[in-house]
Amino acid sequence: MNFLTATHTDVGIKKKTNQDSMLVQQAATDFGNVLLAVICDGMGGLSNGELASAAVIRDFSAWFKGELPGLLYAGLRQEALEESWRDLIDASNRRISDYSERLNVKMGTTCVALLVVGNTYYIINIGDSRVYLATNDLYQLTKDQTFIQQEMDANRMTYEQAMNDPRRNVLLQCIGASDYLEPDFFMGTVQPNQSFLLCSDGFRHIIEPREIFERVGPAACISAAVMKKNLVYLTELNKQRRETDNISAIAIKTY
Repeated sequence: MNFLTATHTDVGIKKKTNQDSMLVQQAATDFGNVLLAVICDGMGGLSNGELASAAVIRDFSAWFKGELPGLLYAGLRQEALEESWRDLIDASNRRISDYSERLNVKMGTTCVALLVVGNTYYIINIGDSRVYLATNDLYQLTKDQTFIQQEMDANRMTYEQAMNDPRRNVLLQCIGASDYLEPDFFMGTVQPNQSFLLCSDGFRHIIEPREIFERVGPAACISAAVMKKNLVYLTELNKQRRETDNISAIAIKTY
């Protein structure tokens, strides 16, 4: 599998710092081209959220170079990958939590990561950053770990109520601020001429899925330059509609 990729991040119209962090890494291996994409949305006063999100990104970058090759040569198994990712997240959680305690500050970060190997994708998610798949339509692959998602799952809140609830951004867990983490894992099949979108919650609160699909669907992803332009367009659309959060996205086209 081959990939076109584009990334874009923006501090937005209100915050003074951008606490989102992103990573895209590719490698040509004996098992074909491999791609890892990660978005972390940090939270905390001053630059603390930025430190938390950047720390997790560094851990994933080191994992891609140091741990993934061994998993591939052992014959990549879903169980082994999930265990490796769980160890990574637990270690990140302890380091960020210990650092926060020493400085007596609060910080944490969401994390969503997508790994594509051969014709299979693997996802780990903590928090409310998302991964979408675009084929003939836009499909959300991850499930938000939020209070409002929990309420909708229990049929105590409708989608329309959730979108207007002041607790919309309340997370059930995040790296660095939770004693125990329970990531969600997802996997599926990848085919040529599909596209993936990873994004922080600031990217998708205000714009519609239809608007996203028009700009990141496979037909719109004709080159890396066009993909970048489309991410910038959607980011500016968010800002025009007064989105106040940081805004970050990664687009990936398979071919």
